[in-house]
Amino acid sequence: MTAYNAGSGTDNDDDDDDEDTSKKKTKKKTTKDSSPSSTTAKEKKSKSKEEKDPDGKEKKSKSKEKEKDKKKEPASMFQINGDKDSKSKKKAAKSDSDESEEETKSTKSKKKSSASATSLFQTSLDKDKDKDKDKAKAEQSDDSDSEKEEKSKKKKGKGKKKKDRAPSPEIEFDNLEKFVIEPAPQGVTVKCRVTRDQRGMDKGFYPLYYFHLDNEKKTFLLAGRKRKKCATSNYLISIDSTDLSRGGENFVGKLRSNLMGTKFTVFDNALNPDRALPDMSNARQEMAGIVYETNVLGMKGPRRMTVIIPGMDKNNDRVPLRPRSELDGLLIRHQNRRMENLIELQNKTPVWNEDSSSHVLNFNGRVTQASIKNFQIVHSKDLDYIVMQFGRIADDIFTLDYNYPMCALQAFAIALSSFDGKIACE
Repeated sequence: MTAYNAGSGTDNDDDDDDEDTSKKKTKKKTTKDSSPSSTTAKEKKSKSKEEKDPDGKEKKSKSKEKEKDKKKEPASMFQINGDKDSKSKKKAAKSDSDESEEETKSTKSKKKSSASATSLFQTSLDKDKDKDKDKAKAEQSDDSDSEKEEKSKKKKGKGKKKKDRAPSPEIEFDNLEKFVIEPAPQGVTVKCRVTRDQRGMDKGFYPLYYFHLDNEKKTFLLAGRKRKKCATSNYLISIDSTDLSRGGENFVGKLRSNLMGTKFTVFDNALNPDRALPDMSNARQEMAGIVYETNVLGMKGPRRMTVIIPGMDKNNDRVPLRPRSELDGLLIRHQNRRMENLIELQNKTPVWNEDSSSHVLNFNGRVTQASIKNFQIVHSKDLDYIVMQFGRIADDIFTLDYNYPMCALQAFAIALSSFDGKIACE
């Protein structure tokens, strides 16, 4: 735990019970009556036993299928309109005609494991559809489902412990510019470091920021610097630490704030909409929006921030957002609650610790110093899936880890926004 801001019964048992009760009943019937009708009753009950055995096997296969689907949850979380329906159709097409009833039950159990995660990152229309599906699934649930969930939870817990002890995964790429704008690989946490360089005459006001992979090679990813003589905070982001010019070939994106320093927009390196083609094919994309809650009363406590990013399609590609004007931009759409193709995330609320008299978050050993800048980005309905986390480990060194669907450019820009001064938020 790191300070945030204070300075930071099983299916087989059920079958056995059924067998015992059936045996008792057959014994009573043999003593009372030995007529042909009693023998037919025995045959029926023996058939019912035989039918239960394959059911038990199928239930086990259902639990395996269910666990596989749970591993795929993060990918399905961030998909938007239409993609969920197409996936459900594919699953339905796979069912065999001979066992249609059993297969439909298994598909329902599959959907149950990913439904909660799926609905988190869909638009309002898709969420309503999933709510209806959840109600239908609840009616199909039984005792075996709860047992399967317990088993899957145990397996999940074991997996998490292994991940905590495992070293940073090896990330390899041929094209740096392509890598920094692509979503993180699914199931992989990209572990990085941000270093702040404040040395020099003007770097106290305009420090340089470097973004590296947190591995033995310290692979360089991005560099950023606040531009001078701008009305609002404006950061240039480059894939070359020595070339931080707006017109340079290595320019990949920028971060721009409003006058109060409470709202930020992340852009890629394409053209301004005013200079783009009529079809907007070469216009710049809005990659993310960051909103810091204002603190007009001057109350002490952790920062509150909201992050808005474009959703993902069925191919796990980012849905492009190229507004023609700021009135149709990501922040205005969020303000007006027009969230089509958008995903809203928040920082995880720290917990107050009486012993340390501070707000704390569990960074799993990745953050070692208290700071108001420490934060974790999650969805409000799934606090266990950490999309991004950022925190201090030295005066000018910070760790930054991000997961799918976030990319390096988005994560680095969000970190830069936390460095920028926010008079209205402190």
